[in-house]
Amino acid sequence: MSPVIARQLHQTFRALTYPAYRVFATGQLAGTLGFWLQTTAISWLVLELTGDSGSALGLSLAIQFGPYLLFSLQGGKIADAVDKRLILLLCSIASAAVSGALAVTALSGLVEVWMVYLAVFVFGSVSVVEGPARQAFYSEIVDPEALPNAISLGSAIFNTSRIAGPAVAGLLIAATSTGTVLAINATAFLGPAAACTILLRRRLSNPVQRSAGTSGGIREALRFVAGRPDLLGVLVVTLFVGGFAFNFPVTLSMLAKTEFATGADTFGLLLTSLAVGALVGALVSGRRSDRPGVYTVLGAGLALGVLTAATGFGPTFASAMVLLVPTGFAMVYFAQAANQRVQMGVRGDFRGRVLSLYLLVFLGSTAVFAPIVGWVCEVAGARAGLWLGGGVSVVAVAFAYAARHVRLRRRLEALPGKAMP
Repeated sequence: MSPVIARQLHQTFRALTYPAYRVFATGQLAGTLGFWLQTTAISWLVLELTGDSGSALGLSLAIQFGPYLLFSLQGGKIADAVDKRLILLLCSIASAAVSGALAVTALSGLVEVWMVYLAVFVFGSVSVVEGPARQAFYSEIVDPEALPNAISLGSAIFNTSRIAGPAVAGLLIAATSTGTVLAINATAFLGPAAACTILLRRRLSNPVQRSAGTSGGIREALRFVAGRPDLLGVLVVTLFVGGFAFNFPVTLSMLAKTEFATGADTFGLLLTSLAVGALVGALVSGRRSDRPGVYTVLGAGLALGVLTAATGFGPTFASAMVLLVPTGFAMVYFAQAANQRVQMGVRGDFRGRVLSLYLLVFLGSTAVFAPIVGWVCEVAGARAGLWLGGGVSVVAVAFAYAARHVRLRRRLEALPGKAMP
């Protein structure tokens, strides 16, 4: 292997040189595979139980991510106060229990849509605590210069599972049942639990030390973010892009079943196409070693909006699959740039709480906007749901760019002798 290629590979996968990261990543691979098996199975189960209702599917996402609106900041507070390894261990066990219970009801033939809603609400409540703890934990098992790569490789793991998970779930649903897929998923969540058990016995590379004078409270974190326009801008754009463009479990399942009149296996192929681009986007963004600029975030958000809308114009199933590859790239590149800009802009003892705020707007917005997207899909068609997500994203980026330009102009005019005509 040439030295140039070796350096490129080291740059792309340098977080894997940390033993603790390798253990954690292995557990996450199993857990995220289970997550995508579950996401596909639940989406299809809701459509089966409700007669292809887009509103019901949107409501299921709203219920799943609703806890972020209710408890997200408390989850971040817990992540900053308790050993993250213990949090992640308990959350993995709880997720396995929820998936197992839903699998039993589905396999017994007694499942009703309210049971699915209850299960996804509990699963979402667990994720409220697990999400900020998992995101903030990267900084404790790698050094600061490897943090962007650790975050991006975590996303690459997630999207590798997104490639395999929906396709495997679709085939399993077609061959067996949604209950079987949910049962397999329950065992997959034991992978992260095993990894966290191992890590509890190891010393961390970069443990967080709380600075003197900090309370660890939620209001303290909110005041911190309020004084940081660079963080606020990312959060506002993420609110609308995440809330409208990231509803692919709704839009693509409706696209597969109502526009192309296909089955669960084909729905899985659409998600797999999205994930192929997402995996490439995660690996590309993983090469970054410093904090991404605001225009990187805005540019990725703009590309995502345009490509999401373009997917809605795809006339055939094959064209939709092709368009979803660059859409997936832009989707993850935006999410990674926003995540890295937030994570690398805060101190370690604030990271869990600030990340919980980021997850509040990124995932909690789904609880507000997913039912709207689902209703639009049901009334005007799945293509209209994609056009809505893309259009709102473009408008949000345009407003953010204009607001930044005005702020910079005023700052320049305030400098002595720098007034602009």
